[in-house]
Amino acid sequence: MTTNAPALTRADGSPVRVLVVDDEPNLTELLAMALRYEGWDIRAAGTGSTAVREAKDFKPDAVVLDMMLPDFDGMEVLRRLRDDDPHVPVLFLTARDAVEDRIAGLTAGGDDYVTKPFSLEEVVARVRALLRRAVVLAPEADSVLTVGDLTLDEDSHEVRRGGAEISLTATEFELLRFMMRNPKRVLSKAQILDRVWHYDFGGQANVVELYISYLRKKIDAGRDPMIHTMRGAGYVLKPAP
Repeated sequence: MTTNAPALTRADGSPVRVLVVDDEPNLTELLAMALRYEGWDIRAAGTGSTAVREAKDFKPDAVVLDMMLPDFDGMEVLRRLRDDDPHVPVLFLTARDAVEDRIAGLTAGGDDYVTKPFSLEEVVARVRALLRRAVVLAPEADSVLTVGDLTLDEDSHEVRRGGAEISLTATEFELLRFMMRNPKRVLSKAQILDRVWHYDFGGQANVVELYISYLRKKIDAGRDPMIHTMRGAGYVLKPAP
């Protein structure tokens, strides 16, 4: 396996930490090897309970998490991980290929998923995309985006509307940042997939609709809407009237 991508490190220069959770030892070993090749610090767990304990000690920057585990399922592991770290990005591994199962994982709070069988290169690429969206890299510049009464601090990842703080997942944050960098511009689903997910989602553009709905619930709930659907064209963010 070869990679031409630049190395990712934490803001303090130390290796990125990734926790791999799967009950198939051979697969876990292969995933750990591929991720270590990126220069990252890797730990592995074969059960949900072990994963939760490891996460408390290891404090990973991202988690690769199998949906089916011998003690409890990946969604329960995710819930317990997020109790300790609400923003840790999670890539689900699932043997199920039904759209409903994939959407269920995202609805539960997962940031992305791959279905088995998958290539190691694909998993590495997905994890890299999650890490680019998470608070593990040194900030490139001091920047606060403002659209109307909505503000987004690219350094601290704080989001506020009308002074009220809004908590977003890593993927929600990246989607909102993209929209705030392009205010009053209609963004197509293809543009959003390319910029936010960094790859072709295999035609599963409904993930964009899903995350737009998440943002609306957090950004627009009880307020004049800022996120608008342009039928047949995409989505646009603009100041409320």
